[in-house]
Order: sequence, then structure tokens, then C-alpha cells
Amino acid sequence: MRVVIAIAFMLIIASLGSALFYLMRDKGKSNKTVYSLALRVGLSIALFLFILFASWMGGIHRTGIPLQQ
Repeated sequence: MRVVIAIAFMLIIASLGSALFYLMRDKGKSNKTVYSLALRVGLSIALFLFILFASWMGGIHRTGIPLQQ
């Protein structure tokens, strides 16, 4: 689980970096920045849904301060 989540975070950061690169290089003349940011949003939503699904299936356990003692 940790590897999948780490890879997803790296892909999200890479997509954000490529959006910045295209923004600086193209000066807004192409849609590559928009596509990179849309990919980042899609990856973020997919990661969130994956974490919810993994938690529901028991692959990720909750930790931290318990709400009731």
C-alpha cells in the first residue's frame, strides 16, 4: 500500500511540475498546462478513492487518538 501511495504522490508532483514547465515555456499559448493540471486533479481524486477503498477493505488501518475511551 505504501508503495502505491508513494508512486501516486510522485505522479501528482510530476504533473504539477510539468504544468509549471509548460506555463513558463509556452506563456499560455497552448493547452498543455490545462491538460497537466487536469491530470493532476484526476490523479488526486483517484488516489483519494483508492485510499477510501483500501480503508474499507482493511488494507489501511486507522491510527491515532481514539474518539472514545
